[in-house]
Amino acid sequence: MKKPNVAIVGATGMVGRQFIRILEERNFPIDNIIFYASARSAGEVITFRGQEHKIIKLNPENFDRPIDIGLFSAGGEISGVYAPILAARGGVAIDNSSKFRMDPAVPLVVPEVNAHDVAWHKGIIANPNCSTIQAVVALAPLHKRFGITRVVYNTYQAVSGAGMDGWMDLENGLKGEAPRKFAHPIANNIIPEVDVISDDGYTLEELKMINETRKILGAPDMKVTATCVRVPVFNGHSESINVEFENIFEVEQIVETLANAAGVVVQDAPHPIPMPVNVSGTDEVFVGRIRRDNSAGNAINMWVVADNIRKGAALNAVQIAELLL
Repeated sequence: MKKPNVAIVGATGMVGRQFIRILEERNFPIDNIIFYASARSAGEVITFRGQEHKIIKLNPENFDRPIDIGLFSAGGEISGVYAPILAARGGVAIDNSSKFRMDPAVPLVVPEVNAHDVAWHKGIIANPNCSTIQAVVALAPLHKRFGITRVVYNTYQAVSGAGMDGWMDLENGLKGEAPRKFAHPIANNIIPEVDVISDDGYTLEELKMINETRKILGAPDMKVTATCVRVPVFNGHSESINVEFENIFEVEQIVETLANAAGVVVQDAPHPIPMPVNVSGTDEVFVGRIRRDNSAGNAINMWVVADNIRKGAALNAVQIAELLL
């Protein structure tokens, strides 16, 4: 692909701002760049690589510029309208919402895991859920070597995963103000209910992790369960993951496999334990507390932490865009 024309849809949101920063940091080749947002932000100026660009109001009339790659982070409703328009014009939409993730005709991609799936896109590529992304970066090399039979997720998710409104709920809650984004106070509290609870008792966030893990790893019958919890941390998701394997292993082999995996940093004893306060602003997935689960035959516990706005959203999307060049 020649230097592409790039559009950012949702340019003023938390992930949209990270798109801009990461495109600059990685020196992504761009011919022209266009910033779209709601009417509230239209006309404001964004500086990109030393040049000022006016934000354009997103509507069908304004979505007529030549675009090769669109980075979408404006919600599923917006993606559902504009991603197919871009695809029909020959561009590629990389969508951060859940709108297309489980569509069998749309690749769901984490570049360190299944970059090959980009090859069969039809103009739309889905960016997975933030919690799923960091989990599968760690799980994929283990699955390849030892064969995973079951995964148990327990997540501890930062408020940035709920956007600026979630961030402000924590900031304001620490001042004693009532929540506006969350159904319950998040300051000095944890909320074991991320997204809506479905009829079977699982939240939509938990179902996303279950179904997306299977799709990305190409393992539709893998046993996966999850409990997702919102915690009073501004940025950086943490996950306690229990993994059962088909094949026998030594813990040293698990550590070796992870240490050699793309995008993974092992911080196991005697190194510092991965924590959100230390990984915010980084691009890798950090893994520690790796130990055998003595209650099961071939199982381990591990602790997985990553910046959910960077690797869990914006960076992963830009990495997908890099595969298209």
